[in-house]
Amino acid sequence: MSVTKNIKIISMGVYLPKKISSNQLESQYQLEKGWSERYSGVRYRHHVTSETNAYMGAQAIESALEKSPLTLSDIDLIISASATYDQPLPNQSSLIKSELKDGLHYNIPTIDIDTTCLSFITSFEIASKMIDNSQYKNIIIVSSEVSSKGLNSNNPETLTLFGDAAVAAIFSYDNKQSSNFIKGAMNTYSEGVFHTMIKGGGNKYFFKDYPYDEELYSFQMDGKKLLKLAKKKLNLFVNNFFDNIEYNLEDVDVIIPHQTSKMGHLLFRNSFNLDESKIMNNLLMQGNCIAASVPLTLYQSIVDNKIKRGDLCLLIGTSAGFSIGALLFKY
Repeated sequence: MSVTKNIKIISMGVYLPKKISSNQLESQYQLEKGWSERYSGVRYRHHVTSETNAYMGAQAIESALEKSPLTLSDIDLIISASATYDQPLPNQSSLIKSELKDGLHYNIPTIDIDTTCLSFITSFEIASKMIDNSQYKNIIIVSSEVSSKGLNSNNPETLTLFGDAAVAAIFSYDNKQSSNFIKGAMNTYSEGVFHTMIKGGGNKYFFKDYPYDEELYSFQMDGKKLLKLAKKKLNLFVNNFFDNIEYNLEDVDVIIPHQTSKMGHLLFRNSFNLDESKIMNNLLMQGNCIAASVPLTLYQSIVDNKIKRGDLCLLIGTSAGFSIGALLFKY
């Protein structure tokens, strides 16, 4: 059985770099007009110009703090929940903290959690188990993703799909017990471990041993194999997720899926007999922002008043590896 924790999202902040239309990308890379929206399901996305992951993440945190009753001195931990990073060392969360306007004045611990596209969901679960109203009262999770630098200009499927974004959320112990974490889970199906990858850059294909090649050092995915594996595993995962708790999928008020792709969204929607209005989708206007996709969709749903306090919310998605993860909470 799951054990609920009295956790509340008290505020969120977002940073979005320059807005890029599909028409701009299609013109730049000599693609057929309308290709991006027709095949990837994306009309707009944001791409960095000079921004770093650290800069964007810090801006998102500052925005979240401004909307909250807290200051940086009240924060007990900062978690970077992302797949992309500025440099291998030091860890990304320490770089983000150093960019905060008061980052040098407070010795807040910083950790990184990387489960690629599921990083925010994973971090939410871990933070919920850490928050105890004692050592950890307030935790910031920030997902800052720059996907645009790792895209292959010769692969229109990925080139038109991904965007850059940073989203921060402040989690606090809820004394009123009105908001809570209910359950989190993740399964990794290793038969899909190489369906999504960037080969170059690590020790296996070290940059000193393998000269730069766009395909080797760019994001690759086999969309057909990913969809086939997701279709095979998704229903069983969701059934098992709700098996030992008092709620079922029909009880959920709002579902925030990872914004994988146009076909990924259709797969999820067609897998379950659900009210379409419950399933949030911002792929058209933001693209796939890796780990920032789920919190960005969550943030936009709150801003648009599609999520209200007390609503039962499900975060769910897939990630490279290949994993499926979900988290149920009461907002």
